[in-house]
Order: sequence, then C-alpha cells, then structure tokens
Amino acid sequence: MTADSNPTPPGPAATVDLDLAFSADPDLEPGLLQAGGTWLDPLQGADRWHGLLAAWLGALQAELPSQLQSPAYSLGLSLVGDAEIAALNADWRGKSGPTDVLAFAAQDDDLDGAAAFPLLPQDGSDAESWEGEPLELGDIVMSIETAARQAAEHGHTLVQELLFLASHGLLHLLGWDHPDDASLAAMLARQERLVKVPAEP
Repeated sequence: MTADSNPTPPGPAATVDLDLAFSADPDLEPGLLQAGGTWLDPLQGADRWHGLLAAWLGALQAELPSQLQSPAYSLGLSLVGDAEIAALNADWRGKSGPTDVLAFAAQDDDLDGAAAFPLLPQDGSDAESWEGEPLELGDIVMSIETAARQAAEHGHTLVQELLFLASHGLLHLLGWDHPDDASLAAMLARQERLVKVPAEP
C-alpha cells in the first residue's frame, strides 16, 4: 500500500485504544540509555511509546483499508541491541548483520493465504462502546545501537531516529511497502508527517 500522490488533508484524528507490549534492553551502554532518555526506559518508556503509537494509529485511520480500521489495536515494540536484531535478521530475512528496524506484520494478506479480517463494530455502534478484541498488528523491533549510528550520520538525535524508525515499522505493519523508488518516497513522506503528530497524553 502506498499513499495517494495527492492526499486529502487529514481531518481530526480518530481515538483508538492500544494494547502495547513494550520491552527495552536495560543492558545497553549507559551513553545510549542517556541519549534515549525515558524512551528507552523499560518502565517509563511504555507510556511514552503508547501515547505516540496510539496517536499515529488514530491519525492513519482514514487512510487504512477497511480490514485494518479498528477502534482498538494490539502490537509489540522491542528496543534491542545489534546482536539480537542481527539474529532476527538472519533467521527471518536470511541477511547477515544488524539492521535498524524489523516489522513482523500479523495482518499480512500473504500469511497462510488468509486475508486480514475486520474487527470494526458491525452494528453501527461507536468505538467507545465496542468491547471486541483489539486488532493484532504484529511486532516492531528496533536496534538502538544501529539507530544511534544512523542518528550521528544524519545529524539528529537518537530519539528523532527512533521515532522515524518506529513510524517506518508501524507503516509496514499496516501494509505499506517500498518495492520501488516512488513507493519509498511516498512512505518516507508519510513518516515525516507522522512524526509531527503529537502523542496522546
């Protein structure tokens, strides 16, 4: 999925519930932990990421295909070191060495040949009164060490790099891909707009 070349201006973001499974490697070098602040804290980081990802999902609602629109989502976010992401990269992609972000989409149409299924209320009720299960999106894994190197190369902070990588991973979970230059440009442009969306309190 890619963005329209002439997207309509977004309206007010929808409010969505998010069940976030968050983990952060506490054994990263102290300089990285300091640079990442509460975003890398195994306890406080969950609240920061929860608010941000929920805001992003709300902002994306109008652009999503119907089977991915939901009042509630579930996803995992893991902040790891190079060794752990390199092992995942080798196991799942057959590529050696660390990478910056991996996304494991649960609602991939190609998984077991089954299409993603809608979890929206079917009776016209609103999201606030809906009590169904959240739509499972999958998992995002980011390497803090690779992100720190890239941040230095790009001349911005570790947190800015992490937000950009998280937005990239989230778009992958929602079906975006970049098989060519045009779709990559569209995806990067959407990421730029996402990182400007204020997090929910």
